Amino acid sequence: MELPRRFPDRVEVAEVRSEAEVLEAGEEGSATRRLAGRVMARRGHGKLVFLDLVDRSGRIQLLCDVARTGPIDLNLGDVVGAAGSPARTRRGEPSLAVDTLELLARTKRPLPDTFHGLTDIEARYRRRYLDLLMNEDTRADFRLRTRMVSAIRRYLDEHGFLEVETPVLQPRYGGAFAEPFVTHHNELDTDLYLRIATELYLKRLIVGGLERVYELGKDFRNEGVSFKHNPEFTMLEWYEAYADYRDTMARIEELVSTVALETLGGTKVAFRGHSIDLAPPWRRLPFVQALEEHDLWTRDADDLRARLAERGLDTSHDADWAQLVDHAFSHLVEPSLVSPTIVHDYPVALSPFARARPDDPELVERFEYFVGGMELGNAFSELNDAEEQARRFEAQRGLAGGEPGDPDYVEALAYGMPPTGGLGLGIDRLAMVLTGRETIRDVILFPALRERPRATSE
Repeated sequence: MELPRRFPDRVEVAEVRSEAEVLEAGEEGSATRRLAGRVMARRGHGKLVFLDLVDRSGRIQLLCDVARTGPIDLNLGDVVGAAGSPARTRRGEPSLAVDTLELLARTKRPLPDTFHGLTDIEARYRRRYLDLLMNEDTRADFRLRTRMVSAIRRYLDEHGFLEVETPVLQPRYGGAFAEPFVTHHNELDTDLYLRIATELYLKRLIVGGLERVYELGKDFRNEGVSFKHNPEFTMLEWYEAYADYRDTMARIEELVSTVALETLGGTKVAFRGHSIDLAPPWRRLPFVQALEEHDLWTRDADDLRARLAERGLDTSHDADWAQLVDHAFSHLVEPSLVSPTIVHDYPVALSPFARARPDDPELVERFEYFVGGMELGNAFSELNDAEEQARRFEAQRGLAGGEPGDPDYVEALAYGMPPTGGLGLGIDRLAMVLTGRETIRDVILFPALRERPRATSE
């Protein structure tokens, strides 16, 4: 028997539940509604069968009187369409009193335990379709993520930013210090890189006069995996002409709190065992002061290496003072930044592509912002001097793995870029904060995993 190819004119379960909840116990409405979803539970035998139907909006009970519907030949996990009237049982359960029931898709495999759901962590990530099918919390998390992204776009659009698209395959990688993925274009006979950031292309658009631009998309870094790192991740970057890092601080506070209000209904979240309020103003903390509070600020590399060794940190891979101070901050300071905190004014050795402070050329106008002991993003007053940019590219060739910089970007700057504030925000990490999830894998639908070894036949 061929199953139906469509089931038109359906409404969502949540709508029918709302209609049923206003009825008296034992009452059946007069309107006809059509629902479709998956059968996740079955109770009763004989003349009255109770089915739990689930769609993305929720769950509802189907009241199936076989005198009306005919025999019920369904398995748990089957996808069905039902037509009937909103009703409320004598016990007060919102339901649909079914007139007709159609099988739309037959499951060929048994579902996991429908009471406990899919609880094996590895299986949840590898078979996300089952995780979504069995766990309402997972469905809720990804619905929230979708609302979060929509709210971010809405905020930026309403504040005059243009959403743009820049190349994912790039002839040069730049905008961050990271190991890229490389591929080869056969027709052009050239190597290309999956972008590690969108920065340099977006700033070309500022030169071109678009003034406020943003891109929300995938970046790729061929590096490690951790609770906050995935090789393929979603980033927001924006650039705003005629603004500096102070303006950008105010904007990111406003954006995050606005997004929290729209997605959660408030600014308070529970994350990594802490109750955190995302409402502005956030704490401002100079980078040097942040290290001084942990007795870690010194310009002497040997002294800093000794202090880190006393705290049990392995510094054998830290070649210079810049790497040592970055190690000190990320391992010993960052975890303590639980309340929303903006750490600003970094040493130029850590931030070679930001504008220097006018009162102290050893510090640059850069900030990072943290919630729950985790960095959410990074921002700058952007360097807009072409000659200075070329010098800094040259100075950083070794740290960038031999990458020679981007002459085309330097040429673009030579045409003049307005003073500009730029920012990056990790979308996956913000989703962690808003959902309360403590690993990035929980907020990425299909996270990177090791390939499972194939079974070998004897």
